[in-house]
Amino acid sequence: MILRLSDFKTNEYAHLLGGAQFEPTEENPMIGWRGASRYYHPDYQDGFMLEVAAIRRVREEFGLKNLIVMVPFCRTPQEGERVLEVMRAGGLVRGRDGLEVYVMAEIPSNILMAEKFAAVFDGFSIGSNDLTQLTLGVDRDSARVAPLFDERISAVTHSCAELISVAHRCGRKVGICGQAPSDYPDFAAFLVAQGIDSISLSPDAIIRTRLRIHEVEAVAAETQLMMI
Repeated sequence: MILRLSDFKTNEYAHLLGGAQFEPTEENPMIGWRGASRYYHPDYQDGFMLEVAAIRRVREEFGLKNLIVMVPFCRTPQEGERVLEVMRAGGLVRGRDGLEVYVMAEIPSNILMAEKFAAVFDGFSIGSNDLTQLTLGVDRDSARVAPLFDERISAVTHSCAELISVAHRCGRKVGICGQAPSDYPDFAAFLVAQGIDSISLSPDAIIRTRLRIHEVEAVAAETQLMMI
């Protein structure tokens, strides 16, 4: 079980009951104070510690040690180290009792510095929505530019392939939790061909996407036998 830590934007927190009293107003919350940058900030660290305490309860009291933690929107390896430091302060230590900590790959820097991120984290999960948004410079909340948003564009698929290659070279697993594999079975097939380790799907897409994946795996297996 992979648990992504909280990744609300400031405008989303502000819309919660009482949230407007605490949240700053940002011109572009999508690339503002979200994800990893909140966890170690003095204005939110106490809130993050509640998440840490909840995860410790699941792993230590309930005994569910198969829970993996995933850090979203982590801009640099150094920021990842700061998050791990805060987690340690809350008693949640990477490596202790088998705890693995993954990082979302949803910012171009996650791809370009994949080797350095692999030294900090145990694995990656591609966030295709934000990766597409930040690669193309398209605000996915804007209806006016929505037609330009396409996860299948070569700039995004190349990033996914590059991440899988580098991560595997570093001994790290790669999954995807974005919407693209559910919307486009051929995108899922592409990821499988690249050697991705896991794919997250919406319930309505499971059957058709699994059938497409099986087709790709069958072809790959047949090709390998022919080579032997």
